[in-house]
Amino acid sequence: MREKLDRADSATRHVLLAAARRVFETKGFALTTVADITREAGVGRATFYVYFAAKEEVFAVLARQVRDQLVQAQELTGLDPDDPWAVAAATTTAYLDAYAENLSFLTVLDHQAIADPAMAELREEIHELPTKRGARYIRRLAERGLADPAADPETVSLGGGGLVAVLAPVLARHPERRDQLLADLTRMYLRLLGLPPEKPAGPR
Repeated sequence: MREKLDRADSATRHVLLAAARRVFETKGFALTTVADITREAGVGRATFYVYFAAKEEVFAVLARQVRDQLVQAQELTGLDPDDPWAVAAATTTAYLDAYAENLSFLTVLDHQAIADPAMAELREEIHELPTKRGARYIRRLAERGLADPAADPETVSLGGGGLVAVLAPVLARHPERRDQLLADLTRMYLRLLGLPPEKPAGPR
């Protein structure tokens, strides 16, 4: 029944999700109640239960939206996959921006995941897909002789993700440093790929 009504009135569901995210990011997961969410959304509790069974379901939907956004940041549309310099510049920019944009939500998830196995599973899901996707690309570069990764592809992909996780809070606090942070991140990632920071002139 909820799924049918989701399709019929998706605007209300969107309002609930947006409201829930604001409350989660302000109060944290544990202190957030369904009443908080409905108050923020300006709807009644009965409306909430038309779309969601509990706050855990709302949080899981939001977590998967974040996951999809981080995966989308790795899209190579319009890029030459055989040009790791162009790919590194574009994808590190998109990934850092997406991570910084979702930093408050990811922080709530990190805290809740410490003691909650279900949240830990959600957290792993968010980070696992981008890591695996990055590893597949790095492996492809190595197999084609276009990169010489500093470690196995999955470890390099994890390392790149770790750099983003460290720099995202800096970007959130100091947006005026964005250009320098992106340049530094791209150079570090290229080093992990075993490539010089600047693309050599002529064919590789």
